[in-house]
Amino acid sequence: MGAGPADEEHAVATESGGSPLVRAVDGRETFRLAVVVGALGVVFGDIGTSPIYTIQTVFNPKDPHPVPISTNNVYGVVSLIFWSLMIIVTVTYVLLVMRVDNHGEGGIMALITLLRRLGGVRGRRVTAVLAGLGVFGAALFFGDSVITPAISVLSAVEGLKVVQPGLEELIVPITAVIIVGLFSVQRRGTAAVGRLFGPVMFVWFVSIGACGVAGIARHPEILRALSPTYALNFMFGHFGIAFFALTAVVLAVTGAEALYADMGHFGRPAITRGWLLLVLPACVLSYLGQGALLLGDQGAVGSPFFLLAPGWARLPMVLLATAATVIASQAVITGAYSVASQAARLGYLPRLRVVHTSESRIGQIYVPWINWVLMVSVLTLVFAFRSSATLAYAFGMAVTATITITTLLFFYIARTKWGTPLWLVVIGGALLVVDLLFLAANLTKLVHGAWLPLLIGLTAFTVMTTWQRGRDIVTRARGQAEGPLRAFVDQLHDCRPPLLRVPGTAVFLNRGKQTAPLAMRANVEHNRVLHEHVVILSIDTLPVPRVPDAERTEVDRLGYAEDGIVLVTVYFGYMETPNIPDALRLLDPADTEGPIAIEDASYFLSKIELAMGTAPTMATWRKRLFIAASYITGDAAEYFRLPGERTVIMGSRIDV
Repeated sequence: MGAGPADEEHAVATESGGSPLVRAVDGRETFRLAVVVGALGVVFGDIGTSPIYTIQTVFNPKDPHPVPISTNNVYGVVSLIFWSLMIIVTVTYVLLVMRVDNHGEGGIMALITLLRRLGGVRGRRVTAVLAGLGVFGAALFFGDSVITPAISVLSAVEGLKVVQPGLEELIVPITAVIIVGLFSVQRRGTAAVGRLFGPVMFVWFVSIGACGVAGIARHPEILRALSPTYALNFMFGHFGIAFFALTAVVLAVTGAEALYADMGHFGRPAITRGWLLLVLPACVLSYLGQGALLLGDQGAVGSPFFLLAPGWARLPMVLLATAATVIASQAVITGAYSVASQAARLGYLPRLRVVHTSESRIGQIYVPWINWVLMVSVLTLVFAFRSSATLAYAFGMAVTATITITTLLFFYIARTKWGTPLWLVVIGGALLVVDLLFLAANLTKLVHGAWLPLLIGLTAFTVMTTWQRGRDIVTRARGQAEGPLRAFVDQLHDCRPPLLRVPGTAVFLNRGKQTAPLAMRANVEHNRVLHEHVVILSIDTLPVPRVPDAERTEVDRLGYAEDGIVLVTVYFGYMETPNIPDALRLLDPADTEGPIAIEDASYFLSKIELAMGTAPTMATWRKRLFIAASYITGDAAEYFRLPGERTVIMGSRIDV
């Protein structure tokens, strides 16, 4: 089963965290333009490509609840989009939520970590429920990771029918080819391509902003939409229309979670400046420009984004949009790898095979199993929905649910951790009301496609909670089979005649500190021998991103100073890939009762075979799901970077 999350929480929450890309001078973070440009290519790809399809989707005549195209409705919709960006992205995420971090790391997994820590000092039931909501929000991210590549690439390629209507039949095949190519190159890593992402997105934002300015120049009266009165009049004066319009307006804020999730890579200052100085202005100008275009030509509602560009620039804009949407897709694909990897380290998913694609950047990983599942899922959506407009019905559900959960968790942490006055939390709760309004609107699209991200999220949530529950059951069963570690070591000392000690070092990987390794117990009972140096290795994955080398290991001599048997606890953060040999090289020989021959050591793993049991521990279908999920567990020796030629695996059976 491998090592699981720590039995004891060691999370430390901070309100301002460091970042590998942000250096501190005199205790203050410095701002570097290169970091902002890098963030453009990773953080803002999803939200930055939303102008391609948002307004087009709002006024789609084939929508089950269409918004009639009229001057007043154009003003109202553009105003709603602008104030949604300001309230949800700028205020909720940039100004508030991003103030909560876990050693500089953001995202919903960081919030779950902080909630688990708060559970020790606050009501366990409340924090458990909220943590469960957080896990569901993380599960919904997988739905977002499936839908984003499909709708983004489809919407960009659909620009071909604006350039040449006869190419419409090629849109789906071209999209499928791009998606297959995108997922096929993931195993090569994004280091080389990543250097191009930032500049491409910079050109993208400048281009859409320039096209927006050109549209505004033709009908400057669209600037009135910046006034909140137009959004309020539209909402309260035409609520029956505006409420359903929210299902498409929310597309403008898709990708907001990425700002928070990627905070650990670029730091809050870089993301904040990138959003306020370039991304927000460019997106707003594009939306205003499209609104201006519709004021002058309501017939342009079919593709206002591409028609906003001059005729000579439309084909280049289609190519640029395709590149931008591929970058946006890359961001959520990489995010799915990270969420899956972190969830596995925290005990919510089986240990998956993770490939690091860069020697210099630990965050660049490739998870083969997740990659191919995503590719098949995305292609299925492309061929099933066949247009970005129909797929948009499904997109908003995952986004609004994730945003609502994030906002709720933030206010709970603000109240319990920071001691924010209740009256201020209640006032801030107006932001949650906005989120709930968007969520309620998207629930009306359940029968039109919104069920899809919920189904994906519920499936992922079921797998994650089942794995966590099954893991707890197996842990207890293993504890009974292994027996107390201290008593086992005492038994070894009292053994008469003494066990034969053979030369060399044996490293027995163990799931915790309290019980004896199954492999070691079997070796003693059946072979009646022990190595000269025995290291019982316990691995703790802490709910912090990374652990410094100075705090990497902890040694316990288990009550005997000269017997050559020591317990070594190795700590890793959930953002790190465990490397056991490297960790053992950090040990001081004075602490381990002599030098450990790392280069010649033998490693012993305990492999557990799961079987259906009769005990009422879980529902039968959940037992089958847990056992089935165990088969995708990555190879433990490879996961812990153990030398294959010196690794011995010993099996045992446990009934679930």
